[in-house]
Amino acid sequence: MPNFVPVTKTEFSDKHWQRKADYSFAAKDAICPLVAQELHKAVLCLPIAFAYINEKPTFVAVQGIKAGRNVLVGKNGKWIGKYIPAAYRGYPFLLANTEEGKQVLCFDQDSGLLSPEGEEGFFTENGEITEAIKGLMDFLTQMHTDRLRTENICDLLHRKKLIQPWPIKLKGEEGEIPVEGLYRIDEAALNAMDKDDFDLIRHAGALPLIYCQLLSMQHLPDLVRLTVKLEQKSAPAQQSAGTTQDYLKELFGEDGESFTL
Repeated sequence: MPNFVPVTKTEFSDKHWQRKADYSFAAKDAICPLVAQELHKAVLCLPIAFAYINEKPTFVAVQGIKAGRNVLVGKNGKWIGKYIPAAYRGYPFLLANTEEGKQVLCFDQDSGLLSPEGEEGFFTENGEITEAIKGLMDFLTQMHTDRLRTENICDLLHRKKLIQPWPIKLKGEEGEIPVEGLYRIDEAALNAMDKDDFDLIRHAGALPLIYCQLLSMQHLPDLVRLTVKLEQKSAPAQQSAGTTQDYLKELFGEDGESFTL
């Protein structure tokens, strides 16, 4: 688990940090929250869904179809996907809110990227934050602002009943196995909206995000195939002796893509 602590002059003036070398910290993330600003890039290569986190709906990148497994993190922590969610690009930093409502820059002390010597310092000799830290804070501040906008849009979609369960089912040896916890746009409800509600959705800037989510679902088969490929590599010798298609059928059914899109 991450151990984020506030970056203060008292604790960090004599310390340095290294830029992350890999994405091992995200290897167990089957989903990752997305903000509205990045959906137009994520839609090109990732399945996008909704998930209810702390009972609030949010857009997420689907990075695995099994809990606790991110198939986009390869050997040695290398990211093998075509798009890296913004939430990962700021690591090992994040902005946290204090009880007084202020934002504080925090660092993950358990990241392995903190040391007495390193690539970057936190503060200059004059006690000012370094240019690298300034850049990170700007990035994280933009993310925070867009996250608030994203939350408002997702809340609106929820209130207008436009979010429905995404019934993905995989076929295994014990029958159909549901992939739970993912949601999608209800196209029928969207098409049935009256003019006033539709205009409200449109003026909120939600329509492009809605279409991104719907279009992104075409990438789910690719994620399944990647999962199958990784499963095949780790399967016993007698299983790996078959073809990829044979193993795909064994895991997911005769058609190799037994899930509802």
